[in-house]
Amino acid sequence: MIAAGGQTPLTVSLAASAASLLLLLVVFELIRSRRLRERYALLWLLTGLVLLALSAWRGGLNTIAGWLGVETYPPAVLFAVAVLFVLAVLLHYATVLSRVSDQNVILAQRLALLELELRGRDTAKEPAAAAGPETTRH
Repeated sequence: MIAAGGQTPLTVSLAASAASLLLLLVVFELIRSRRLRERYALLWLLTGLVLLALSAWRGGLNTIAGWLGVETYPPAVLFAVAVLFVLAVLLHYATVLSRVSDQNVILAQRLALLELELRGRDTAKEPAAAAGPETTRH
């Protein structure tokens, strides 16, 4: 259903606005229930807000579509923006996971060194404990 002159159909704008609002509500609920930290939620909130703005502001979406040369179906720009934001979020999480993975390796190495040191201390104490107290003669 394409409106005359390559305009965004009202039903598409309403559906995209509802989906954007749903995304924002889900992100807020995840933050509230402490299942998503605020610093990781920022990209999702930004995504939801941009999509909501482009969905609700049909003239703006049509203008941006015209700038990009999309003349027949402006909501395709909305989909492209959504994909770009999701890719940005995925890239961000990939960098976070990489950093956490590196930290995990370092922590595992430090733990192994501490366990080795503790074992070394335990084995140094065992021969002294096995010998028992020395007896002295007068």
